[in-house]
Amino acid sequence: MEALADAPSATEAFIWNMALVGILVILFYFLLIMPQQRRFKEHSDMLSDLKKGDRVVTGGGLIGKIDKIVDDREMVVDLGNGLKVTALRSTIQGKAEDVTKRAANDAKTGKGEKKK
Repeated sequence: MEALADAPSATEAFIWNMALVGILVILFYFLLIMPQQRRFKEHSDMLSDLKKGDRVVTGGGLIGKIDKIVDDREMVVDLGNGLKVTALRSTIQGKAEDVTKRAANDAKTGKGEKKK
């Protein structure tokens, strides 16, 4: 009979389970959602700071120099040898210097290599 008296009630078990779920939600937010929002904000700030003459990398991996900014969504990118393409601002992956430095660091640490 004493074992039944020591057992937690259904309400206590429910409260502990909900507290555990709450802790998991908070952990999920801080480990996944917050860093993604920070990267999105940094990328948006970088896109808004682009100006004529900046070297950029497009989403397709093309490296060029901004020749002309058409409006807040489009820009003309000079890829060299007189080849100019119109690109959406949202397809710009980053400034060429930043992206190539990151790729070089990945190559040094072996992050970019495929395992056999």
